[in-house]
Amino acid sequence: MGADATPVMELVDVTKLYAAGELEVAALAGVSLVIDEGEFVAITGPSGSGKSTLMHILGCLDVPSAGSFHLAGHDVSAFGENLLADVRNLFIGFVFQQFNLLAYLPAWRNVELPLVYAGVSAPERRERALRALERVALADRADHRPGEMSGGQQQRVAIARALVTEPAVILADEPTGNLDSTSTADVLTLLEQLNAEGSTIILITHEHDIAARARRIVEIRDGRVWTPEPASAREPAPAGEVVS
Repeated sequence: MGADATPVMELVDVTKLYAAGELEVAALAGVSLVIDEGEFVAITGPSGSGKSTLMHILGCLDVPSAGSFHLAGHDVSAFGENLLADVRNLFIGFVFQQFNLLAYLPAWRNVELPLVYAGVSAPERRERALRALERVALADRADHRPGEMSGGQQQRVAIARALVTEPAVILADEPTGNLDSTSTADVLTLLEQLNAEGSTIILITHEHDIAARARRIVEIRDGRVWTPEPASAREPAPAGEVVS
């Protein structure tokens, strides 16, 4: 992207508060983040760090309590419910830990579902679903139901479903959490390939080795973007103390 290009997503000092009895708990406490077109960003952090809340805001599944969130330069707080639904269906492609496939439908019918909600004609839906399955190397499984496929294949179907609307962003929430090591490697390689083809990928994970496959890592701690303190800024160890 050029220096003047509009970010795909931009958060400025975003706070998210939740009620806990009579108290308010800050799940996010002033997060600022820019994600540009074509990036592959991993958002990581321990349980309770705020990364899931951040994912919900990035996916337009929740709204900030304070601060601003812009999608392609547009303030999300100005969106009505219908526009938010369109954004979630067309602008963002979701991939979850649970594959969320309908067991009674073959792969291509699962993949076409976002296009059904978008009002696309049946012939075009099938054509685009088959094309999406081809992109994830599952064209030969188009007529197979989820129960006839491995976990890795089911997740690739879910990725095809995320791709079928040609979204601006693929938001993958712990997409390898239910997979064995071989399927995990296959899914991460696929995400890398999609990114190389131009897709913007946001990967949510608590596993550092999974995050390391992204081109940029954003770590969340205690509701904030965490920046490691430079080694030069740390206090020197007392005389005689060994620093490991």
